[in-house]
Amino acid sequence: MITVVQRVSKASVSVEGSVVSSIGKGLLVLAGLEKGDTASDTGYTIKKIQELRIFQDSEGKMNLSVSDISGEMLVVSQFTLAGNVHKGRRPGFDNAMEPGNAKTMFDEMVLELQRGTVPVKTGVFGAHMEVSLVNDGPVTFVIDSRKRV
Repeated sequence: MITVVQRVSKASVSVEGSVVSSIGKGLLVLAGLEKGDTASDTGYTIKKIQELRIFQDSEGKMNLSVSDISGEMLVVSQFTLAGNVHKGRRPGFDNAMEPGNAKTMFDEMVLELQRGTVPVKTGVFGAHMEVSLVNDGPVTFVIDSRKRV
């Protein structure tokens, strides 16, 4: 599982011109599921996202998590994160998880995140979405569950 986590002052997702979800200060999480991902991959990623200390404390150091600042999360499925652009000019998506399985795993991930202390909103799985954000920093991290130590 590959996720792009961005610290935002606000973010929103629109489908067909209508805003379907929006948050204030918190995290925008773009999530891509790959063939072979398991509950272990989502568990690792969930824990990492919830505990990632990327918000500034009173001394200006990245020392606070999204729950420490009473922030929110907007989690958006993005299968293109599983794309391969190393060969040729057109991305290949052979590594992307099949949509039915990906939706199930994505929904399970969102439900687990919602069990935490931070409000969690989502986009619309499989829809053409427009994501708007104000990246605070900018601060952006990539979490790849297959590269964990």
